[in-house]
Amino acid sequence: MLFKSLSAAVYGIDAYLVEVEVNVGSRDMRDFIVVGLPDNAVKESRERVKAALINCGFDFPSPQTVTVNLAPADIRKEGSGFDLSMALGILGCQGTFFGKALSSFVFLGELSLDGGVRPVRGALSAAIAAREKGVKTVVVPEKNALEAAVVEGIDVFAVRSLPQAVDLINAPESFAPVRCDARAMLSKAAQYSVDLRDVRGQGAAKRALEIACSGGHNILLLGPPGAGKTMLAKRIPTILPPMSLEEAIETTRIHSVAGVLDNGRGLVGTRPFRSPHHTISDAGLIGGGAVPRPGEVSLGHHGVLFLDELPEFQRNVLEVMRQAHLAGFRDRAAADEAGVADRVVRRAEGSRHHQRLTVHETHDAVHARRFDRLRQRQRRQDRRQPLGQHRFAGARRSDENHVVPARCGDFQRALHVLLAFDVAEIRVVLAVLIEQLFDVHVSRCDLPISIDELHDF
Repeated sequence: MLFKSLSAAVYGIDAYLVEVEVNVGSRDMRDFIVVGLPDNAVKESRERVKAALINCGFDFPSPQTVTVNLAPADIRKEGSGFDLSMALGILGCQGTFFGKALSSFVFLGELSLDGGVRPVRGALSAAIAAREKGVKTVVVPEKNALEAAVVEGIDVFAVRSLPQAVDLINAPESFAPVRCDARAMLSKAAQYSVDLRDVRGQGAAKRALEIACSGGHNILLLGPPGAGKTMLAKRIPTILPPMSLEEAIETTRIHSVAGVLDNGRGLVGTRPFRSPHHTISDAGLIGGGAVPRPGEVSLGHHGVLFLDELPEFQRNVLEVMRQAHLAGFRDRAAADEAGVADRVVRRAEGSRHHQRLTVHETHDAVHARRFDRLRQRQRRQDRRQPLGQHRFAGARRSDENHVVPARCGDFQRALHVLLAFDVAEIRVVLAVLIEQLFDVHVSRCDLPISIDELHDF
């Protein structure tokens, strides 16, 4: 006998429906076969499904051969979310559902040996895929219910065990779908455990963070250990605008597929902050694989990706990020060239030197090259200078005699790149610099007292 039901599989951050076909043969082979390019987790579902059926008091067709096909068969299936659909298909072959078809249901869930239904990855993406295919009912584990109920236009039912799923199919009128207010859930989840007010001082660094967050810019923080770079970076999400419902759903999809979403949490209401270790691979940072998985860049979507100890990252890891950025630079450069071409200066006709086309390089490309040069220079200095002997290493000391002198170009870069010093510390360095350049004693009381006055000075 043949019985069909629907489930869903994840590919990337999207999901597609999978038709689970179960056939119970008449031959006495005692086999349980799963076909349709299953991975090891899907193959092991045979033992879970068999034990769950027996422990819940259902009959398992042990003398016959059970064949399960996951269609489409040319796409690799992974995960344990097909367990519930397989078990219901076996029960359907035995007449448990009194001839009812399950074409209007999508089932997701991993079965434990006692028949309990455990949460799975990608429930939100599966609910969106079901709505796109016109399926109105989605049955998910109880801990995935709020996540899937965010999708409008479908009915989401939560089940805790296999017998409860059977009762839902036979008597759907005795169950109520899960309802939730997505916006109220988002407002409740938008709570941060840190705040920018925790940082004392560092007015210039805070100002730079505000500017970067307002314009959606990248920011490079340079400074000695203990200056507060990591502490400031962890508080960047708290000053970003609150997440919209669309951003929250998109972020929740990514985190659910990656398996980092907390069970029972309907939406990700706070902007993510991802800080990968500098030994991460390019695939771990960007994502990918035979079955695509989100990387750290995707997990930081709509939030902050913090690369601590940036020069320590492998070159190939930074190259895969630079390639995407430079692609955007080239697109903007092409637009700039088109704008310049419309302003070609023609001085006089008949002269071969009187037609000129000037193409200006974009600021982003210039900054990219400056960053590469700065990173290479910093690595050379790290190899050349002993630990604790870097430029500005003594700038944290209030005594002028312990301040390491700096060249004029280094000090100008310190002001523009934001080395995370307080204004008072910059005044100390500025006083020493003026005395060395002009041989004039300057009192720190006569120096500027704000970062804006420092730039004008």
